[in-house]
Amino acid sequence: MERFVAQRRQALTEAEREMLLGWRDVVEGYFEVRQPGDGIGTAVFHNLVDDVHYRVHSNLGPDVFAAVRPGMFVYGRIVPVHPATDHWLISGHLVPFPRSSGATVARAALQVVTADPGLLRRNRKLYERAWQLQADDRAAFLKLFGSDLVILPPATAQARMIEHYRHRLAQVGASAEPNGMPTPPATSSTVTAEEMGRLPEDYREADSVGMIYDETEGLNYYRDFGRLDAMFADPALVGDHTHITLLRAYLDDPTVSPLPLRRLAKRHPDGVDPVFRVLLRKPGFSWQRDGEDLLRIRKREFFQQETAPSFTVTGDRLAELLHTPEQ
Repeated sequence: MERFVAQRRQALTEAEREMLLGWRDVVEGYFEVRQPGDGIGTAVFHNLVDDVHYRVHSNLGPDVFAAVRPGMFVYGRIVPVHPATDHWLISGHLVPFPRSSGATVARAALQVVTADPGLLRRNRKLYERAWQLQADDRAAFLKLFGSDLVILPPATAQARMIEHYRHRLAQVGASAEPNGMPTPPATSSTVTAEEMGRLPEDYREADSVGMIYDETEGLNYYRDFGRLDAMFADPALVGDHTHITLLRAYLDDPTVSPLPLRRLAKRHPDGVDPVFRVLLRKPGFSWQRDGEDLLRIRKREFFQQETAPSFTVTGDRLAELLHTPEQ
């Protein structure tokens, strides 16, 4: 869209530019039809993911809404007519679901939002609640482990995390707001401590697991983190192929954020320069001077996106549908 706007031979007005660039702001998800088409190509959809109502239009006229009735569900994409308005335009096709499919649609919507809690940002109340739940969970983690960075054998890490989640679920069950749950995502409205605390198979086979509960990025697990920590504590280990290869993998892996590398540098300020000088083959490398530039280059995508909370908070309607018996 940016390329289309930039390459237009006939100059666009500022309002036209804002309208076209606003179409990058796509909302995709599962909607409940609250108000049918009004005969002029307009309807009201309630997004089950972010719990927001959208007044939706179609540039193809009212026939687009002919197959949907209040209480039905649709899957589709919408974009703003213009960023300055509260009106939205259908992009592509709508996939309708009957009223009786509410529980099935709700589970699909739950999978969407748990995979990307950042989708809640349109609903500031839910979004802020998700951040608060993450902060509460981090405080409980700190109370149990005594630190926000812990390195343990896999079996111990799993047992302690099950203990953590068992305690947290008991607290949530006793609270008046049960609609919050941590990511990793659940495929149903209920999840056990054993499911939440279970490590992936490849982590269970590692020599150690690092757990960092960051204020912003939430709880993250790092495979063989103890090996890296030992190398930064004793840079003489940099000559060991296994250790330096692991660090290179952390630096090159597009799914690993800058967080673990920053924390290693903070834990071992005397070891970070010798280790990275060998890894990068740059004798003059200084983490204090060059570290952030290195991360911005090698971890570019993490500097281009907004960090979302690691907790999912469901709206009342989604929570209600999740507890609806199958029909």
